[in-house]
Formats: sequence, C-alpha cells, structure tokens
Amino acid sequence: MITVFHPLNSIEAHAVKILLVGEGIEARVAGDYLQGAMGELPALGTLQVQVAEADAERARRLIEQWQQREEEEDWIPSELK
Repeated sequence: MITVFHPLNSIEAHAVKILLVGEGIEARVAGDYLQGAMGELPALGTLQVQVAEADAERARRLIEQWQQREEEEDWIPSELK
C-alpha cells in the first residue's frame, strides 16, 4: 500500500476512502489511531489514505476530481455567509 492523500482530519480521510472504495479501489486510512497521541506526535501529517500501488494513479485522479468539484460547489448556505 502506498500513500495517495494526506488529509487534514479523520473525517476527510474517511470521506476519501469511501470515494475510492465506491469506485472499486481498495483503500485504507493509516494513522487514524495516532490522533489520540497528540502532544507526543506532530499535530499534522499522521493521517494517510493508502491504496495498492497498481491503483495509485487512478486514485490520485479521482481525489483530484473530487477536490476540484468540492471547490466549485458552493455548499455554504447564503444565510451563513
């Protein structure tokens, strides 16, 4: 398994994992349990989304498309702006 994404938090990590699994790519979140060790470990960079090396390029393309779509969509209700 190789790392294809460094999420900001556990929610983003699992959202990307679900995206990849939904596209038929086996994925796992590494470092999820390390979040409880904050103070002894670096605050960022412990989470990783990993896939098999054979699926890495496709996974990266799917993640990039997901990020672009997320940036384009205005998901914040106007009354909260």
